[in-house]
Amino acid sequence: MAVPARFNFVTLGAGDVDALRGFYERLGWPAAKASVPGEVAFFWLNGTVLGLYDRPSLYREMHIEGDPPPGPRDSNIAINVETPEQVAEVLAEAERAGGTIIAPARTMHWGGTSGYFADPEGHAWEVAHNPFMPFDAMGRIAELER
Repeated sequence: MAVPARFNFVTLGAGDVDALRGFYERLGWPAAKASVPGEVAFFWLNGTVLGLYDRPSLYREMHIEGDPPPGPRDSNIAINVETPEQVAEVLAEAERAGGTIIAPARTMHWGGTSGYFADPEGHAWEVAHNPFMPFDAMGRIAELER
């Protein structure tokens, strides 16, 4: 079987699931009923699920020994928006909710606008407007030409 070409779920290892859940709820994202206080929280994000999972439990599932401290992230999660101006607006809202601006909104060499914030535990989120990736009627990035 070929690996399915889709992206359905992102899980962030959380030091404090409830505190991190509060941050995402302050962004206006309601937690799903399947969430379990202190253990796991789920958020429906227009076809993708964001999960917050107790970091030691996540490490056990991944067969990682001990509880290494969170460090610099070598990946990020992106939120694409419809206009360049919305990048700064979303970053400001994330900061009001308790996040930290990592990189302010700025015009990028590839022709779009991008900025980054971190949630209270340091998970990086990019906020971007990419004029080459329009949205479909459902608010998702339209299928890219193959």
